[in-house]
Amino acid sequence: MELSLQHICKSFGKKEVLKNISFTVKAGQAMGYLGRNGAGKTTTLRILSDIFRADSGRVLLGGAPINHNQIRMGYLPEERGLYPKSKVGEQMMYIGRLRGMDARSARKSATALLEELEASEYWARKLETLSKGNQQKIQLAIAVLHDPDIVILDEPFSGLDPVNAAMLKRLIVKQVEKGKIVLFSSHQMPYVEEFCEHICIINQGEIVLDGKIREIKKTYPRDKVAVWPEGDAQDFLRALEAESVWPNIAASASVQNDGIVITMNREQDKKPLLQMLAAMTLGVDRVQVVEPTLEDIFVEKAGSAV
Repeated sequence: MELSLQHICKSFGKKEVLKNISFTVKAGQAMGYLGRNGAGKTTTLRILSDIFRADSGRVLLGGAPINHNQIRMGYLPEERGLYPKSKVGEQMMYIGRLRGMDARSARKSATALLEELEASEYWARKLETLSKGNQQKIQLAIAVLHDPDIVILDEPFSGLDPVNAAMLKRLIVKQVEKGKIVLFSSHQMPYVEEFCEHICIINQGEIVLDGKIREIKKTYPRDKVAVWPEGDAQDFLRALEAESVWPNIAASASVQNDGIVITMNREQDKKPLLQMLAAMTLGVDRVQVVEPTLEDIFVEKAGSAV
């Protein structure tokens, strides 16, 4: 099963927000949908959720036009969308019933999710009395309360401390492992790299990059290697520079974060570099090719820092 957007266009007045957007998300994986503020991410997610209608284009599920009356969809919006003065348990039950659950099933699912998120104590509390992080936990629990087929998460980790973030991570991973279609939008690139095999970057209403993170990174030059010596990095760098073959291999090198980053003259120089390191008397703890981070790629493609 896969969710596919084909040639989606959307304007508000004279402003064209989405310009011929197309991408596909497969079941059992999370896709990171990335872009600067105002790029068109939230509009896309609202079209997927049937909150907005596209001006043109199609949304397909399993190759057929999506029928929102027959598909279970969970949506976590970036902004808070619950009732602040209502009790947590009451509104979980209410929203569960709105999504077609009977009272017993809604209570069972809500109870299990709150227990999993270590939030059972909030059942009888008004939402407004909870911290922002705990409110976010409740919002995510409600998004998956009815066991949706498609899960759309817009900035799910906003305002979370590391402990609460870890709980939400486990819940999201569980959705992927259950074979759900998960679309994940965030400015927090480490989370995107952790969850998503596939990313799609939108800039000014147009898709500028779409593919698997691993394959995208392989398209960048692989002419940098990081070396972490067992001893002092500065001493190790001096030893490297004293080797007779060093000028033939390295264009530059510097100590960074207790390691040494070496820029080779050519990508093909990696093998002689490794041979040189193996022959040295000073010990090496770890060696790896330096790849661009997802944030580096985002800045390049979207034109601005996160």
